[in-house]
Amino acid sequence: MRFVEGFKFTRMDSPIHRLDPRAKFILTLGFFAASLMFTNLYALVIIFLAEIPGILLARTVSRWLRSMRGGLFLGFFIFVMNVIFGTPLASSLAFTARFFAIMSAFSFFFMTTSADDLGLALEQIHVPYSISFTFTTAVRLVPTMAIDAQTVVDAQRSRGLELDKGNFIKRIRNYIPILIPLIISAIRRSVELAEALESRAFGATENRTAIVTLKMRPADYLVIFATFAGVALAVYVYWFVKLPTLVIPIEIPRFF
Repeated sequence: MRFVEGFKFTRMDSPIHRLDPRAKFILTLGFFAASLMFTNLYALVIIFLAEIPGILLARTVSRWLRSMRGGLFLGFFIFVMNVIFGTPLASSLAFTARFFAIMSAFSFFFMTTSADDLGLALEQIHVPYSISFTFTTAVRLVPTMAIDAQTVVDAQRSRGLELDKGNFIKRIRNYIPILIPLIISAIRRSVELAEALESRAFGATENRTAIVTLKMRPADYLVIFATFAGVALAVYVYWFVKLPTLVIPIEIPRFF
């Protein structure tokens, strides 16, 4: 469950945590757009490294590293599948680097932004409350489901279930006793949530008010300006700068 660690919010007092969620969301979208723009390995590595100062300022390095380690399997899977389908090695590495850059950007956002602040930000940019509530509920649900999954895994292992033995097909079958209780738990949780919303007359009024009103500060405007400047620089580099390409020679053995 290390993959989910990088998407759990922990309240801290850091310059990044104090930023407005709208500024952080624009910054995340900037990294996301730049990552999708390039297929050059060097450019994607630079984008990935550019995210690290924000993570250092947020003091979330340890959890970020755990999430990166948790995503190694998916990164390796992306690399292997690209190689199998004939993608050059350099491009396969670039696609893997893109995955880690995007994952790191959204990990940075969710580690430093609470679901409550995210919901307020969505409401203040006039997103319908039903949509913002659905999104923030899903954000809250992911760590909860990860905890439930770890509980089920521990319970099944205590009953003698071995998840790491056997071939690939056998390991997939071993996870069936994990998935069934997890799905049942998710269904029960959704029913309880629906009953709680109905008992509180969810959607009875459209003119909702909030106790807290988010206000942009100079630091937030600075982050937004830096994001647009960075995206503009990425567009310029993409169109007008010829970046070096990584060439990985592959020697094909000769049998004749």
